[in-house]
Amino acid sequence: MTDNLNAPLTLSKEEMRQYGYKIVDLLVSHFHNLSSQKLVSLADRKQMDALLQEAIPNEASPPEKVLNHVIQNVLPHVDLLTHPKFYSFVPSPSNYISVMADTIASGFNIFSGGWSASPAAAELEIVTLNWLLEMFNFPITEGGGLFTSGGSMANLTALATARRIKCGGDYSKAIIYLSDQAHSSNIKAIRVLGFKKRQVRVIPTDMEFKMSLNKLKNCIAKDKLEGYTPFCIIATAGTTNTGTVDPLEEIATICKKENLWMHIDGAYGGAAILSEKGNQYLKGIEMADSLTVDPHKWFFQPYEIGCLLVKDHKWLSKTFSEKPVYLRDIEGNESEINFYDHGIQLTRRFRALKFYMSIKTFGLNAFRKAIQYSITLTENLEDILRKSPKWEVISPATLAVINFRCNPINYNLPELALDKLNQHISKQIIVSRNAVLVTTILLDQVVLRMCLINPRTTIDDLQETLSLCENYADEYLSDLKL
Repeated sequence: MTDNLNAPLTLSKEEMRQYGYKIVDLLVSHFHNLSSQKLVSLADRKQMDALLQEAIPNEASPPEKVLNHVIQNVLPHVDLLTHPKFYSFVPSPSNYISVMADTIASGFNIFSGGWSASPAAAELEIVTLNWLLEMFNFPITEGGGLFTSGGSMANLTALATARRIKCGGDYSKAIIYLSDQAHSSNIKAIRVLGFKKRQVRVIPTDMEFKMSLNKLKNCIAKDKLEGYTPFCIIATAGTTNTGTVDPLEEIATICKKENLWMHIDGAYGGAAILSEKGNQYLKGIEMADSLTVDPHKWFFQPYEIGCLLVKDHKWLSKTFSEKPVYLRDIEGNESEINFYDHGIQLTRRFRALKFYMSIKTFGLNAFRKAIQYSITLTENLEDILRKSPKWEVISPATLAVINFRCNPINYNLPELALDKLNQHISKQIIVSRNAVLVTTILLDQVVLRMCLINPRTTIDDLQETLSLCENYADEYLSDLKL
């Protein structure tokens, strides 16, 4: 009788095998043919509604029919951030091993919150976090951390910890400092944590887009005189706009002198520690109290995996540990870490597996080479731009980010016209669907920005894109009849 009432949500063994093989073949084709694919979708909401909106389906459909629907109508309308010509924002180049690792983690539906539910999952998170602690010269015995959904959640976790350790329960006069180039996730985290606008100091940057130390010191001194309590400085190791690294050693000295928490947002640039040049840029990163790193950026992992590292793992448990009665039987001993005690999430997916398997498979030296390649490639692009009469470098190659604009030397265009020209180039490149190259604002100028962390991007890709840009520029200038 109950059999007629039950829907076990299963497929036969052969159906599962055929379904899985089709998805694997799809992924292999995607990775193998990535360079030849159109990498951006231009569909608007009306088009997407027409294609995908439907009433909730109460009855079953053949699995292959649903899969084919997704292949035909969903996948063609997503941007391919793994494409070698996706130059904008911060691309996520990913790798096939990590994709398969995510499949395993999802397939076994592994809970990575507490030790007793998945000892191996917790242990692999400890192992991989220790690898990262070693990379950044954090103390392995006392240090700790956890994997998060991304840099936003890592920054939120770090600032909640800093507030708890430095301010206790009263933070009404606490002041936090960050630069005008800091990532927006930090402002969002500050707001979520309940700080008022009057408790946030946005420090101007210098001509190299680094936090101004003199203005920072002046601001701290003024706040203390006015009866406020400075408690945290957020430094950036690789800004999104320019790849710039704040003067970490000097900021660490200020934090030590003033007894401030030093958080470094290295979500973008932190991984550059593996390269010789990146290591030079990041001097002083080991002096932070907390550090955000995003493996789904320059460690080539698929979404989602961010990471927070701290100098003392007890800071996390003091901030986030709760002991509800329904978890009393699974606490374990102190060496058996329950990562739900180290952050906001109770239910956590097994993020460590993909990082572990990809590092084990390719070896850390392969990651070192890939990161150094990106830095060198961007410097080579800068050389090309500087030798051209059509291009002007606005922010030089820094940790694989460069900003430039079209400014032909034989036209002498006013600033407004240059802004419109470069905005036009970006728009036409995107409409062509051959590359993604968007603008940002630097020094009150509209500029083109490239972030070149994809190890599969070649100098030929860049030259082809520049040539396309120049064609769009020539057409635009010709229409102006200059």
